[in-house]
Amino acid sequence: MSQPETAEQNAAETHEHPHTHEPRPLDECEREISVDIPAATVSTEIEAFVARYQKMARVPGFRRGKTPASLVRRRFADELKQEVVESLVPKYFRDEVQKLGLAPISQPRIIDFHFEDGEPLRFKAVFEIMPNIELAPYDDLKAEKGEISVSSEEIESELQALRENQASYSSVEEDRGLEDGDFAEVSFTGTPVEKQDSGLVDPSGNPISSGQVVKATEAQPVHMDDVLVDIGGTNTVREFSDNLRGAKVGEERAFSIAYPEDFPDKRLAGKTLGYKVQIKGIKRKQIPELNDDFAKELGDFKTIDELRTRIREQLDAQKRHQIEHTAKDKLVEELVNRNQFPVPNSLVDQQVTSRLERGFRALAAQGMRPEDMRKMDFGRLRLAQRDAALREVKASLILEKIADQEKIEASEADLEAEVERVAQQSRQPVEAVRKKLADDGSLARVRERLRNEKTLDYLYQRSA
Repeated sequence: MSQPETAEQNAAETHEHPHTHEPRPLDECEREISVDIPAATVSTEIEAFVARYQKMARVPGFRRGKTPASLVRRRFADELKQEVVESLVPKYFRDEVQKLGLAPISQPRIIDFHFEDGEPLRFKAVFEIMPNIELAPYDDLKAEKGEISVSSEEIESELQALRENQASYSSVEEDRGLEDGDFAEVSFTGTPVEKQDSGLVDPSGNPISSGQVVKATEAQPVHMDDVLVDIGGTNTVREFSDNLRGAKVGEERAFSIAYPEDFPDKRLAGKTLGYKVQIKGIKRKQIPELNDDFAKELGDFKTIDELRTRIREQLDAQKRHQIEHTAKDKLVEELVNRNQFPVPNSLVDQQVTSRLERGFRALAAQGMRPEDMRKMDFGRLRLAQRDAALREVKASLILEKIADQEKIEASEADLEAEVERVAQQSRQPVEAVRKKLADDGSLARVRERLRNEKTLDYLYQRSA
């Protein structure tokens, strides 16, 4: 392979064959190559497109197919150049990287483009390649596997939650107001409002809290019917209990709530809503007794002790899963810390995009509107995800390398089981899911993920 030549030598050379310089490293995963496509090849390609345009072009004054070639070249000069570029550049780029033994993992970025009549078509292409990974030893990795125990208190707590889920509600017939322990059956409308300066001062000369004076905004109100509000309940916003306490059936209460910035529901955090609440009924909750009849209602249990045994088994499995998950996370962290190598930016960017897409899907599932998502600072969001994405890409590359070394593969049966799982989860036909994954190129990524998971399982089991 020839050495890179000087610019003067390049300018003086008559190019009869395509010529490529040695790839120039830009960073540790980036390469730059210079490609010259011979003038004769470019000319032949132009003539081929001119002939095609002659057959297709509709030019005033000429019958279709009879337009002179010289006129086609002048009239469609820009289009012809674009056709030649799209025809030759990808082909010569692929040929040259193959000759150099390079395997691009990103789309090439074309720079220093030169295309003049009668001259070679010259361009430089910048792209990324996979890093060379020399694995650090991993035979001594140790996973932390703590003791697993399920207490009687945990079992009773689960039983209490089951009783709450099976609770029934009966209407209160007496004519009285809402009190703690009641469940108010309500319909309500919540309208977003904004704080407005009242312009008033208290006797000490201090401005009256602007939060006391509000006006409606243009945001859409939220309306809900037949909602049960647990008066005085730990999960009920305190202002709801305070404003509804004492209300009777048929009454309407109006009040506003200013939610703090750290409110758990991000849709409400930092906002103020004005509520109109119609009291439609008062109910009391009846929790079933903890006995054999209760166990039978929940499933294939004959006694409450059988239910307790099942709960113990489930809690044990959950704890084992959590311990394994935590241990695997630490194994991956140790692998990432032990292995130092450059990571291609294109792979990190792809992972950032993947993380954001998952986040947006979660926000949509929680009720966030698309127009609210579009107001987000995507540049800041991408930057915030970059460190985590970098670690994930690095971990994936390490696991792939270990899988190669240990000859671990994801079988067709593994892949089929995963497709069936996704189909069941999304409630779609298996064939439809398989076709979608194949069409958008995701099957290969699914297989790669399964292979990495099997590799991590392998490391976890051998680290015992």
